[in-house]
Amino acid sequence: MAYDPTRPLIVQSDKSLLLEVGGDQYAACRDAIAPFCELLKSPEHVHTYRLTPLSIWNAAAAGMGVEAMEEALRAYSRFEVPTNVVRDLHDLHSRYGRLRLLRDEGGSLELTADDPLLLEQVESSPLTRELVGERSNGSLPVETRYRGEIKRMLIKLGWPVEDLAGYVDGGPLQVLLRDELEPGQAFHLRDYQHEAVDVFHRDGAAVGGSGVIVLPCGAGKTIVGMGVMSRVGRKTLILTTNHTAVKQWKSELLAKTQLTEEDIGEYTGHAKEVRPVTISTYQILTYRRRKTDPFLHFDLFNRNDWGLIIYDEVHLLPAPVFRATADIQATRRLGLTATLVREDGHEEDVFTLIGPKRFDVPWKVLERQGWIAEALCSELRIPMDTDLRKRYVVADQRSQFRLAAENPVKVDVLKRLLAEHEGDSILVIGQYIDQLEGVAERIDAPLITGKTPKDERIVLYEAFREGKNNVLVVSKVGNFAVDLPEARVIIQLSGTFGSRQEEAQRLGRVLRPKADGAQAHFYTLVTNESVEQDFAQHRQLFLTEQGYAYEILDARPFANGSAV
Repeated sequence: MAYDPTRPLIVQSDKSLLLEVGGDQYAACRDAIAPFCELLKSPEHVHTYRLTPLSIWNAAAAGMGVEAMEEALRAYSRFEVPTNVVRDLHDLHSRYGRLRLLRDEGGSLELTADDPLLLEQVESSPLTRELVGERSNGSLPVETRYRGEIKRMLIKLGWPVEDLAGYVDGGPLQVLLRDELEPGQAFHLRDYQHEAVDVFHRDGAAVGGSGVIVLPCGAGKTIVGMGVMSRVGRKTLILTTNHTAVKQWKSELLAKTQLTEEDIGEYTGHAKEVRPVTISTYQILTYRRRKTDPFLHFDLFNRNDWGLIIYDEVHLLPAPVFRATADIQATRRLGLTATLVREDGHEEDVFTLIGPKRFDVPWKVLERQGWIAEALCSELRIPMDTDLRKRYVVADQRSQFRLAAENPVKVDVLKRLLAEHEGDSILVIGQYIDQLEGVAERIDAPLITGKTPKDERIVLYEAFREGKNNVLVVSKVGNFAVDLPEARVIIQLSGTFGSRQEEAQRLGRVLRPKADGAQAHFYTLVTNESVEQDFAQHRQLFLTEQGYAYEILDARPFANGSAV
């Protein structure tokens, strides 16, 4: 291909990709490469992506062929795509499924490969040789208890296993979805929700039954979970992030399925009910009295004849739950999340132990279809006064971040934003409790933190949902699994360093479509010329990949009491 300066993509031999922003082909190119490339950084004019093994394997598992990947690169590349990139792309894509876990005629687990040398590598590697038996008939026997661990180790060797060994049935449970929620209010799965259920279930075949569905907040991940429950028709364990989410799941199940109160149990710090559908939290599963003690509630995984386990907000799965999940690979596993990004780097464990990404839809596609609200993202750069700057320049980096995050000028800007959006439902969210307590007092708004009693949280959430209270200050407890459908504006005072997942979750709080079609607003307040500004760029990576652009505004006029 000849050099074409109109094309926005530069593919480099180190498998990095540079994408120029703003041209006519930018959005189409971004959407074409995002399914199989990882976004590394996104400054104003050129975004950097990288082809990684895991990004390619997730795309392969979701059904994307290597020809489609190569064509996307060639269609938008300004220069000829380097031959080594094409070769490596084909090589990595071909590795998915070269090793397969199957059941033999007697029901025992075996690892197979078309290439005997691959099996020889498994036999000889220190990572895997203790997990397999002696080769027989061109396959390696694997004990059932090592089904998860062998997959974890083989991906470290660069060989992602396709697990076709199937699942135990689990106890039967009919889960019927309602046709209407109220008289005259029809209920049914949207087309993309149906597709997500179909892709996960695969008509009950061994190629389905495990994996992750990626959808933005407000797009109905819970409904997809209920659709899978209905399709599988088995007893289900649902694991989620907190007690509020447990209540939310139960409420949704009662409203949208024909399950009754007697069918649904809550397994939390307040109750230990094990029923055909049981909802628990990651916190209760990882509870132990001392670090050296066993986890007291891990037996929940074996307390019922589960046919399906749903991991809500799977990107937050704690390491001990990964270890427990490694032992229950014969149970169908569904992960639900808005982003596969994990700040601890354990994306490979999600891939191997829960399953690969099976389905996702770019957020902007759902926005264009009207399923989630259009959102305007703005970053307001906040100045430091002289006193704060003097303390900042002599502090260490961690202290600098907190000083910048708690910049007092942010409160002045916050007040101006509240005035600009008077009458809208507004969430004010932040990282530091001292900061939030002071802010809640100054703007005379209720505050929810991890210490707020659960009953009080429910009352405050309900008041916000009903419009009795249109401003709510929340700590990190507001990041996940809280149903606040009427939130139109989020003002982010501070966050967890460069957390991309947190940025995505917080934007998701305002993405439910508004009855009047109004635009949602997401403001993040960032202290100018500080380490907080650097972390903010990293936080925005995932949302940039989804097509969101941050408008950068100088907040000094706000701080001076006038509109931007």
